[in-house]
Amino acid sequence: MAEYRTAQAGVMGARAAQIDEGLRAHMNKVYGTMSVGMLITALAAWAIAGLATTVDPSAAAAQMPNGTLLTGTGVALYTSPLRWAIMFAPLLMIFGFGAVMRRASASGAQLFFYVFATLIGVSLSSIFIVYTSVSIVQTFLVTAIAFAGLSLVGYTTKRNLSGMGTFLMMGVIGLLVAMILNIFIGSGTLTLVISALGVLIFAGLTAYDTQKIKNDYIQHAHMGDSEWLAKSAIHGALNLYLDFLNMFQFLLMFMGQQE
Repeated sequence: MAEYRTAQAGVMGARAAQIDEGLRAHMNKVYGTMSVGMLITALAAWAIAGLATTVDPSAAAAQMPNGTLLTGTGVALYTSPLRWAIMFAPLLMIFGFGAVMRRASASGAQLFFYVFATLIGVSLSSIFIVYTSVSIVQTFLVTAIAFAGLSLVGYTTKRNLSGMGTFLMMGVIGLLVAMILNIFIGSGTLTLVISALGVLIFAGLTAYDTQKIKNDYIQHAHMGDSEWLAKSAIHGALNLYLDFLNMFQFLLMFMGQQE
């Protein structure tokens, strides 16, 4: 009996070690995919901003209130009705991501995520017109440090954060409603309130999503469904990507120095 228990404990220990090793690989896949998505977004935003602006008055098609000269591309992207399509296309892709996860292969879902990251970069390119490059880089570094700390908390904490999920998602919905209203109101005070709440909400979501990614892997690792796990990593990367991106944008409202 003692030998049986010892053997059983050895099997369980080996299984636990295997899950831990798999979890590390899974989280590396999540963070790696997210990082590639962020790099694509940054490069797309920088490239589009370069095409949309010029320092040559003779090549300018229009001028922004802050003095930035726009090319024909810039006029189309930032002042024509096309800007609404650029703004809402990524949102539509988020709604369609669930269907892609169900029907596409893991490689197809990953490609969809990278296309989404590219469109986000195009949409985000306008920050190079509004804010100085130095303040953008500074805000990105602050966001990266905060994100790393919050994600580490979500990964290591023993506290169950699942109860935060519903509350935080309700906060996101309220935030969206307030942002839409503020488009018409144009209140500077409301903008600051939205920014502060946005930072807090997506800080909480960073920790919550990290713990959820970890728990989902542990719950499904024994099933041996490698395709599901691969898609799960991409879905987790998308969630953390959105947490990082939104935290960056809200922090930029505080920290960004305008042109």
